[in-house]
Amino acid sequence: MGKKAVAGLLAASFLMASTFPLQKSVVATVSPFSYNVLRFGIASLISFFLFGAGNYRGGVLLGMVLSGGYIFQLWGLKYTTATKGGFIVSLYVVMVPIFSYLLERERLRLQHIVGFFMAILGSYLLFSDDSLMLEMGDLLMLGCAACFALHIVLITALSRKIEERSLMFYQFLTVALVNAFMNVSGRWHFSTSSVAVAVYCGSFATVLLIYIQLKYQKVVGSNATALIFVTQPVFSAVLSFLILGERLRFSQWMGGTIMLLASLVSTVRKRVGLFRKR
Repeated sequence: MGKKAVAGLLAASFLMASTFPLQKSVVATVSPFSYNVLRFGIASLISFFLFGAGNYRGGVLLGMVLSGGYIFQLWGLKYTTATKGGFIVSLYVVMVPIFSYLLERERLRLQHIVGFFMAILGSYLLFSDDSLMLEMGDLLMLGCAACFALHIVLITALSRKIEERSLMFYQFLTVALVNAFMNVSGRWHFSTSSVAVAVYCGSFATVLLIYIQLKYQKVVGSNATALIFVTQPVFSAVLSFLILGERLRFSQWMGGTIMLLASLVSTVRKRVGLFRKR
């Protein structure tokens, strides 16, 4: 497994995590749909000028799935904490193998199985910060997790057939148009802070993040990518503490540590005898 690919996907995980506390700070003042139009409109413009229009079918397919993920995410953040939201979305890690097998027939390796069980345990400890009862915001976040899991697998599958640059513009444009349609009769007011967050998320946490995924997921595969991305809720927790002042209990930090170890397990097959091919 290439070190560069792993490092790139870890950077993508951090960018993904940074959106939770930042967007949590602005969703109360703007419509989630109008915010998504602004964020992905910015991403569309950047990707068009950098990479051109690209592949229509692949981009639209990715865009439709990504639209569902971000709509669920921003709706959910209105009814749950940024920390808990980040943790629930991390449950996509148990959904990726299902989509990966159905779409690509990618089988689990031993270190992936160990990593997934560790990730489930870590998610359980992290998820218990408030209550194990699922509320409205939590259910929306689970919908987000399912969309993100499918998006990861589709990125791996399509980027092996289509150049990564060709899957950017139409993907982001689709997300912007879907959200514009959802917000036809809604508010279009933007605060200064929401515009600033949208600029950051549109450029770094969208264009750069998706480009990294398209470039490196095909190297490591969907299952390994999912396990690398379990670092996202840990990054999210740290950033939520620094930005929003949200705090975690000791058991939750233990869960975060277990999830980091799960990510490590998925990337050391060649170095650990237990996972070495014989």
